[in-house]
Order: sequence, then C-alpha cells, then structure tokens
Amino acid sequence: MPGLAVLGLGLAALLGLGTGTSLCLSRQLRMQGDYILGGLFPLGIAEEAGLRHRTQPNGIVCTRFSSLGLFLAMAVKMAVEEINNSSTLLPGLYLGYDLFDTCSEPMATMKPSLTFLAEAGNGSIAAYCNYTQYQPRVLAVIGPHSSELALITGKFFSFFLMPQVSYGASMDRLSNRETFPSFFRTVPSDRVQLEAMVKLLQKFEWNWVAALGSDDEYGREGLSIFSGLANAQNICIAHEGLVPLLSADALQLGKVLDVLHQVNQSNVQVVVLFASSQAAHALLRYSIHHSLSPKVWVASEAWLTSDLVMTLPGIAQVGTVLGFLQRGVQLSEFSQYVETHLALASDPAFCASLDDKPDLEEHVVGPRCPHCDHITLRNLSTGLLQNHHQIFATYAAVYSVAQALHNTLRCSPTSCPTQEPVRPWQLLENMYNMSFRARGLALQFDASGNVDMEYDLKMWVWQRSTPRLRTVGTFNGSLWLQPSQMHWHTPGNQAPTSQCSRQCEEGQVRRVKGFHSCCYDCVDCEAGSYRQSLDDFACTRCGQDQWSPERSTRCFPRRPRFLAWGEPAVLLLLLLLSLALSLALATLGLFIYHRDSPLVQASGGPLACFGLACLGLVCLSVLLFPGWPSPASCLAQQPLAHLPLTGCLSTLFLQAADTFVESELPPSWATWLHGHLQGPWAWLVVLLAILMEAVLCAWYLVAFPPEVVTDWTVLPTEALVHCHVRSWVSLGLVHITNASLAFLCFLGTFLVQSQPGRYNQARGLTFAMLAYFITWVSFVPLLTNVQVVYQPAVQMGAILLCALGILAAFHLPKCYLLLWWPRLNTPEFFLGAGSRDTRDMGGSGSGEGPQRNEG
Repeated sequence: MPGLAVLGLGLAALLGLGTGTSLCLSRQLRMQGDYILGGLFPLGIAEEAGLRHRTQPNGIVCTRFSSLGLFLAMAVKMAVEEINNSSTLLPGLYLGYDLFDTCSEPMATMKPSLTFLAEAGNGSIAAYCNYTQYQPRVLAVIGPHSSELALITGKFFSFFLMPQVSYGASMDRLSNRETFPSFFRTVPSDRVQLEAMVKLLQKFEWNWVAALGSDDEYGREGLSIFSGLANAQNICIAHEGLVPLLSADALQLGKVLDVLHQVNQSNVQVVVLFASSQAAHALLRYSIHHSLSPKVWVASEAWLTSDLVMTLPGIAQVGTVLGFLQRGVQLSEFSQYVETHLALASDPAFCASLDDKPDLEEHVVGPRCPHCDHITLRNLSTGLLQNHHQIFATYAAVYSVAQALHNTLRCSPTSCPTQEPVRPWQLLENMYNMSFRARGLALQFDASGNVDMEYDLKMWVWQRSTPRLRTVGTFNGSLWLQPSQMHWHTPGNQAPTSQCSRQCEEGQVRRVKGFHSCCYDCVDCEAGSYRQSLDDFACTRCGQDQWSPERSTRCFPRRPRFLAWGEPAVLLLLLLLSLALSLALATLGLFIYHRDSPLVQASGGPLACFGLACLGLVCLSVLLFPGWPSPASCLAQQPLAHLPLTGCLSTLFLQAADTFVESELPPSWATWLHGHLQGPWAWLVVLLAILMEAVLCAWYLVAFPPEVVTDWTVLPTEALVHCHVRSWVSLGLVHITNASLAFLCFLGTFLVQSQPGRYNQARGLTFAMLAYFITWVSFVPLLTNVQVVYQPAVQMGAILLCALGILAAFHLPKCYLLLWWPRLNTPEFFLGAGSRDTRDMGGSGSGEGPQRNEG
C-alpha cells in the first residue's frame, strides 16, 4: 500500500522507536455531532485464564493491545470526517462517534452496548411498554468485528430495532431476518466464502480433505455448511473435528493433539480450517511443535490475516496457506491519515486542547482504550497492509448509515430539512435493500442485510519469517486462478494432490470400498454399457438400438444388418445360381429341340420338360433371400422354393415308378400300370402332388407366418433385420411332400436291377435322390450352427445344391448322350423295344450276356 514506508518512518520519529511516550489516542475515540454512531472494536484482548476463574460480575481487564482494532476505529474516524466535510451527503449535518473496546469478549461487549441504548442525555435505560418515541444516545452501531459477538449484540439491538452494521461478522445465521431484523454487514455471508472454498477444491481436484472448525458458534456453523456443500460436490471429508480454543487446561490440550493425530492418520494433504484466530493459533502451534507433515491449509477469513497466527514461530513449516478475502477498495491515503493522527496524539499542545474531563460512559465502562496511549512503533509495524479489506468494510459501514440517514431525512444535495431527530427504527426502514456508494464502489444491502462483493484468493508468501498475502485468483461466482503466481511447499512447485484413490481411466466406474465415496476401485464397463459421467458408480446400459465396446464413454447407434447383395457369400451363391439356371435352361432347350427323340420320350417327354422348367424356378426362388427383407418376400420364400421342387420331384417320381413297374412287376400288371403312368394320368399325379404341397404351404403361412423382425441382441454392433421363422417344426412339415416323393423315388429305383442293352435310368434317379437327401440332411446342422445373419445364405445354398444334384445325376448324362453319342439315341436303347422278349429268353433275368450301359 502506498505510504507504508512513510508511515514507518513517521512512527519511528513520532513515537521515538518504542520509548513508550504517552499519547492521547483514547480521547480521540469520541466526537460530538448531530447524530452519534456507536462503535465496537477489538482494541484489546482479555486474558483467557482470568476469565475462566472469574467469580464475580466485575469488570474485565484487556491486557493486550490489538493494532487491528485501532486501524478499524481510525477508519470510522476518517469516514465520519469525510462525510462531515461533504457537500452532498448529509449537507449541514455533523455525525459524531463513540467508539469502545470489546476485548473480543462477549462480557466486555455488553457494557458499551447497554451504554448505546441509554436514553439520550440520561445515561440509563428506561423501561417502557412502547419504545416508539424512545431516543437512545446513538443512532446506529458500527460493529462488532466477530460473529460470536454479533450473535449477542444482534439480538440485543434488534429488540430496540437499532441498526447495527458489522464490518466482520460473517456467520450465515446472522442473515436470518426473523432473529436479527436490524442486523446488516458490509462483508458477505460465510456461505459465499465456503462456496468459494469448494470451488477451489474442485479446481485442484482435491476430493479427500480434512475439515476442522473452531469449537464455537462460528466454527460449528461454518463446518456444517462446508460439509453440506462438499458432499453435494462429491468431496469426501476424511476427518471432521472441532478445535478447542487455546487453553492451559490439559484436557483442552489433549483435544488439540487428538485432532492433529486424526488428521495425520487420514493421510490427507489438504485441511480446511474454518476457525477463529485463537483456535487456529492453538492448532497450528501444536502442529509445528509436533512436526505435522506440511499440508495445504484452506483458511477462513477469520485467521487468514491474523497477526496472532502469522507471527507464530516456525509458521513456515505448516506448508501452503490459501484463503479468500473480500475485495473492497484500497484506501490509499489511510496510512497517511493514521500517521497524521498519531502525530497529533503525541503533540502536547493538541492533547491539551482536548477535553480532559472523563465522560459519563467512562465512569461506567472504564477507559476506552488505555493501551492506545502507550503504544510503540512495534505495536503498529504490521497489520495495515494485510487487513485493508476489513478497513474498507468498516469505512463502508459508516457510509451505509450516512446514506440511510440522508434518505430518511429526505436531504437534497445541498441541504437537509430540519425536523425531529430521527429515531433508530425510522433509520432502519430505509436500510432494507438500500444502495450506497463508498469510494466509487456501488454496494447494496439485500433482503438479508448482506452485500455482494467479489473475493480475492490469497496465498501466504514468505518474506523472511513472516508471510505476506499475494493475490492468486478471484471469485465472483466463478473461480479464476493465476497458477504462475502460486508457490507451493512441494518439490518442483507442483500443486499437491489429495485423493483417496486415483482417477479412473476412460470407460471405468468407481466401486466404492469402505465408508467414503472417494475411496474406490476402478471397474471396466462391459460391452453394451458405458460410463456416463466421471462420478458414476455403475455403468449405464446402452439402449437396445445402441452398442458400445468395452471401457466406453458413449454408445453408438446400431447399423441395420441383413444379407446384402454385395456380400461375398451372396456373390458366390449368385455365381452358383447362374451355373444351375444356365444348366437347367440349356437342358430344357436341348430336350425341347429333341422332343421326339427316344431319349426325351424315355425321360417323360413333356413331363421331363415340365420338371426342368420347375427346376429353373427352384433356382430363381433363391433371389427372394438376399436384400432388405420385406413382409412379401418373407411370405413368398418357402412356397416359391418348395412348390416348383414338388413339381420337379413328382415328374421324377413318375419316371421311377415307370422304371420299377417295367422291371420288377409281371407283364400283365406292368402293361396296365404303364398305361396309367403316362398321359393325363401322369399329369394328374403331378397336379395332386403340387396341390398337397400347396396345402402344406398355405397352412404354414396361416398358422406360423414368417415376419420381418429386428433383432438387437444377436449381433454385437449391428441390428439384424431378417425373416423370423416362428416354428422350425412347421417348416420341417412343409418338406414332407418333397421328402416323401424323393424317398419313393429312391426306394423304387434302388431295388431295380439293371437291364442288359438298355440305358440305366434307375441309377440316375437313385443318385439324384441321394443328392437331395444329402443336401437337406446337411442343411439342418449347418443352419443351427451358422450365424443368424447367414441363415438365408445357407437356405440359398441348399436349394441350389439340390437343384444342381438333380441336374448332375439325372439330366446332364442324357444331355451328354444327346450331344456326343447320338447313335445311342434309339428306341431299343431307351424305350426297350423287344426288351421284355429278351428278358423272358434270358430266364429269370440273370442278366447274362453282354450289356451296354453306356448311360
């Protein structure tokens, strides 16, 4: 602060470097005026031991001097003098003040408080039923500095509705308008400071901390609020405890040591200490004495700037100290003002001009500040720079009362109207939600009597043995840091870490162990689940239309999957389809071209052509399986594959029956049956077989219709869209007609013996039916073991292999004969002209003699 060096030099000259020259400062703590402001300041400190042994309600002696209290009282003097010299605020009126010492003790505070409420000009408090017309000595009270004292005086002054503006009491409980209707303050509530502390812990990811508070109203309430705010932000408090005030009592000493022991056992690196300066002094003194490992101490405003704590021997051993102070405005000329008044206090001529007669209050309360008249340079050499925020808060408190009085009197910028003296309750009415200015800074009391001010984050930086405060950040609802300005106690100047467990990696969640949510093991999220946020304790399942890999932090949409036309398996099957269809059509064309030949006639003639046409349709039915499934394609797949196959197999059944009849039955029977296995009767058999298969297909489609379904579970990353077969048993029943025809064909031809000199048609039918059975029997285990997405491809393969088997075993050998052995295309070789005579001549059909089984 500018002027501090001047202040030091001036004090050295004026005070004789500690010669103990008597001053008249105590007589400067009162001044007459049109309206008097009462003031409560910690000018001295009482001996605690003496208070404990107090047995009579006598006076309290303040044995130690507090330079901070004197600076705050000087701030009131300076503000009142500025207002009295102002031409715009309370023009024509003069404020006075009456400032007393609280000794930082409730008992010492009550006497001046009673004095303030004494009737003007009387010195005693009268008892009335109605105090509306009561005019006390003072209009409002500035102070006290601590929440402990404000809890007492706040209720006391509220009974008379006397405005009280504190410059340091920050407990959140004081915001309660039901209990403290006349209490105001020019510092924010502790809740704002505690919210800033939680933001600081979050910023550095310190989620494993110890929280300590002084064993008084201030510490207990602050600790309670902090615990709630920390828990809401998943900050774990490893240890929470209360620190007793400094005392020679062995029991109290043991409590301090217990707190230190528990903090050490919790292995935390950050301690939030929300305590009064006396409690902080006790804890830190013993932590230094017992060599507590260095920590990060997050300090409350009550002890962050306390000379009592900052001047502890060995204080640099405690580690790093951080805390928040409200910003305010620096009063640049305040040091010069203090110097001037100290110089006047040492001037005998000035002191002689003051009224030496003790006032009435001093007869009751005692000397206002006996230590102020015997201070030395050493008493004032520290504390001014560290406490500028409290100095400004005191300065602003005076301006708030002056503005309220200005508004109550309805003063103009040039004059104030003459009227009856304003009473405290009248002034109070104008202070609610009032706006005022102090050194250009706009302030406003909210409904709870608080002001909204920004905070500076301060860090202790050591210069020799005494720390000074360095601003390393700001808080105005959001926290802004200056990392380059921070100096940590750790090696390498790295910000310490204070976590019970390491941070989980991507895609891991916490599995809590023990009682604290910050102590956990990290567990990987399985496929199909993901970590939604850093604080999750369980993986979140993806939706059914989504998927995720292991250790994922998000889900991905499932792509639809079906048997696409461009897949390698489908392309291979399409090549197989081209081969089978081209062979079927080529054979059909060749048979039509040679329709009158014995070979074609022996194969059934038109029935053979019909069977080949059906076989071509069987091949074409596989085109219903690839591509995006539709309800129509799902319904048409099985009927369009099985009905043409039934037509083909029925023609082969007629061929097998004709061969069996001709070779195995007596001639009389054979002739009759042979006639009924040709012509219209043959077509009737084919029609009946197709009708039977059509009935089975219709029943299947009505009872168990296939449907298009989307299966979200069968594939890990895709959604399978396919035709769902509702009953595999019913689908097996659809095969009964074709299986029966194939079995009868195989049974009939397998028993037929070869005829000499004829084409062995039975052998071709036997192998064709074997190909049919092998294909469809292999189809069942293959279908059950292949992925669902490829089941349509398996059905396609089975249909095409069945068609190719029939073509290769029965039709292609005949094509070979038609093209390369045309000389065998004779009635004797295929139609068996004269064969029955040959068989009869050959005895029992032993087959002796040369045979021509070129086929």
